[in-house]
This record gives sequence, structure tokens and C-alpha cells, in this order.
Amino acid sequence: MDIASSLLIAVAAWLVLRMRYQRARIALLGRHLAGLQLERGMETLTQGYTRAIHEETETRQRQVLETFAQTERTVAAQAQSLADAMQRESEQATRMSLLPFCVPYAERFLPVPTRDFRALLRVHADGLRHVVDNDSRWDPKERAYHLSAELYLLQHSCHWYCKSRSVADARLALRHQVRHQQALDAVSEATRSAYLRWLRDTG
Repeated sequence: MDIASSLLIAVAAWLVLRMRYQRARIALLGRHLAGLQLERGMETLTQGYTRAIHEETETRQRQVLETFAQTERTVAAQAQSLADAMQRESEQATRMSLLPFCVPYAERFLPVPTRDFRALLRVHADGLRHVVDNDSRWDPKERAYHLSAELYLLQHSCHWYCKSRSVADARLALRHQVRHQQALDAVSEATRSAYLRWLRDTG
């Protein structure tokens, strides 16, 4: 067998392994999301906030934003439910590599830096609750701005866990025209500090 054929077989095997690995992660997260309306609520809010921003007057913007109060509370509560549910999964199943690309099972067999997705979901749940409760006393428009960033960052984390960091970056830019750093800069200080601690954690 020549080198080209060997490389082709190796690449094909790696692609199959990566597909199975990612499918398993998607299925695991999907099981916990199945009984929730979290994804629908997040979509409602991100689209609604965009619509409110384009209203002609500040009064009208406030009126539109106020209609999402119940959805905001529901999303915050369901993010907490997701974080709680994921705590029941094993650490082996929830470790995620900090490599920019997907290397199947790298967190198990390779000496690469990893972090725990369960801890990251706690960061997002606490951050969403902080902004929804408006502990920082933002006006409605500013609060919606920060809450949008919290939602974008949560979506990014879920895509990172299921696929890879580079895929999460690309999806965030494609769907929302937002870079990861922009989302991180726009979340509340409490979320940003906790997120950065999670990134630096060597445990």
C-alpha cells in the first residue's frame, strides 16, 4: 500500500471517529435540552432585542423590551435547570479541550489543557440570573444589550462543547455577526470574571 492510500485511509478513519465523538456530545447535551424550551426562548429574545433596537423611538423600544420579561425569567430558570442536570454527568463526559480544533477524545488520552463544561454552564446560569434580575440597575436598553451577549456566549459554549472552539467562533460570527471577544466584552462583569477564571483554571 502506497503512502497516499495510507494517508487517505487514516484521514477517513479520523473523520469517522470525529463524527461519532461529536454526535455523542450533541446527543448528551440534547438529552438535557429535550425537556426544556431554552433554545426557543433564547431565539425569541435575540430576535426580539434586534427588533426593539430598530424601533424609531426610545419609548417604543422600552415597550417592546418589556414584553419579553416573562421569557427572560424563563430562560434564566431553564439555564439553571440545564446546569443542574449536567452536574449528574461524569467529568469524563464533560471535559472539553482548549485546542481550537476537534481532536476526538483528546481530553482523555492526550496531555492537552481541558476544562469542565459543567462548571462553564454554572457560569452562564449565574450570569443570566444576574442580568435578568438587573442587579446592576441598567436601563432597559443597556440591560438587553448585556443579556444578548450572555445568550451569545452561552450558545458559543454549547457549540464549543459539541464541536470545537473554532466551529463555535465561526457560528457566532455567522449567526450574529459577533466575535467571541466582543461577546465576552459585552457580558456583565460578574460573568466575564467567572468565565476568565474558568479559562485559567488548571484543575
